[in-house]
Parts: sequence; structure tokens; C-alpha cells
Amino acid sequence: MIRRIGYVLIAALLLSSCGAKKRRTTHRKGAPVVRNSENTDRKGDTKTDSGLYSMPEDTGRFERFPISDTRDYIETFAEIAQYEMRAYGIPASITLAQGILESGSGRGELTLKTNNHFGIKCHTGWQGEFDFHDDDAKGECFRKYNHPMYSFRDHSLFLSTRSRYAFLFNYKRDDYKKWAHGLRQAGYATDRKYPQKLIALIERYDLHKYDEAVVETGLSTVREPKQYEVFTHEVRKGDTLYGISKRYDISVGELRRLNNLNDNIISIGQVLNIRRAQ
Repeated sequence: MIRRIGYVLIAALLLSSCGAKKRRTTHRKGAPVVRNSENTDRKGDTKTDSGLYSMPEDTGRFERFPISDTRDYIETFAEIAQYEMRAYGIPASITLAQGILESGSGRGELTLKTNNHFGIKCHTGWQGEFDFHDDDAKGECFRKYNHPMYSFRDHSLFLSTRSRYAFLFNYKRDDYKKWAHGLRQAGYATDRKYPQKLIALIERYDLHKYDEAVVETGLSTVREPKQYEVFTHEVRKGDTLYGISKRYDISVGELRRLNNLNDNIISIGQVLNIRRAQ
């Protein structure tokens, strides 16, 4: 059974050749307006996809998706997870398992009031609608979407535009086990058992079949994973972390993550790991 999300995806495919109009955004009175510093607007959705995978225009109407159980969740959102896999290379099985785990199979309190299936917080730069929800702290700001498909798209953007997740795209698109462990390694979740939870969901509900279906099509629209050059740099007198980042075209944050640095302090003779896209 293809539910109503199906015809929305068809609309998205039809619009992909010309790009979608920028999404209308609103804010509740008295709430802070967060200015954009991230690549998350709805005009072609991202500057890196050239408008090939545009979302249809937001109607401004909040759509509700009553879900009865986990299998119903999978049946409802498997198609859009595969669509995102074609667009961004993230395994559909991983997307579905994360959605099941983080949204309570679409029945969690946060998801019901925001259509936020991945618990993505506002962060600096979010311009869309939002709501508050108690999580790690009381009254945290979470992104709100009128339709779940925008939540799935933001999940794709969240992973594909942040350097700390870049290495995941070197994995095969259907290698859900490496992706599950890689997400934990990159700091997506603090739960040490997060990879095992994702893998258990994928294998219990045979979610890997959705990856296989996408890979078997051999569609050229599926983004090829980036290849990275890995090497080291020995710190010399006068070197700074910022200077090294500029020299090798890598962010300071990525340098710190690769070398387990808590700050920007480095010492002469220290060997730093460097990784950059080829």
C-alpha cells in the first residue's frame, strides 16, 4: 500500500527539473528568529545538488500521519527513505531505523507535534518553524515541519553537509552495519549501544531490502561517495591549527575531531592526521 506520501513524492520528482519555490516560514509571536548560516533553505534545497532533488513547495498546512505500529511506519515512509538514498547516498535502512528509534515509530510526543522524525534541534541558522520540547534540557528548541518529507530531507542534509560525517560516504551504500557504527563514531549519538539498536531494527524488519532495491536499479542519480586522501603533518615552529587547516583545505573542527583535540593547542613535533577530499 502506497499511502498519501506517495503522490507527494511524485510531485517532487516532477518539480525536480525546475526546482521548488522557497518555503514560506513563520514563527510564533515572541519566539526568537534564528538567522540562517547553514545550507538548509528550500530553494533547490541545497546548493550542492543543483536542484536535482528539490522538494515540492510547502503548502503551509500541517499534515498529520497517524501511525499504528512500526510496520505501519515502515510502509508509510520507506518510499521517501529510498528517494533520499537516491539523492544523497544514505542507506534507506539507516534512515528508516533512525526514524523508528528517534520518533518512537512516528508516535512520539515531539514527532506528533512537529513532524520531526530525527530529533533535529534548531541549531544556529535554522529559519523554519519550531517548537519547544523537553529533551536533554527543559524547553529545547526543535525544528518543525508541515510534512514529514521535509524532516527526512533535513536528515539527509544534516549528514551530508557536516564534515564529521564525511567519511561515512566512503562506505558502500548498502553497508548498513558500517553506517550504524560510523554514526556512533562520528558522535551522532551518545548511547554506546546505538549501532546495535539500529542494526537490530534493520534486521528484524528486513529494512536492508530497501537499500538493495535502490542499488539494483543502478540509477545514475545516486550520488557516488567521495574519496579522501589520508596523510599526516608534523607540527613545526610557527604552525597553528588555523594555518594548517587553510594549508590543507580542511576545517579546524575536522582537524580537532580527527586528532581527538579538545582545544586548538598544538606543539612542535606533534603529528596530526589530515584527511581531505580528492
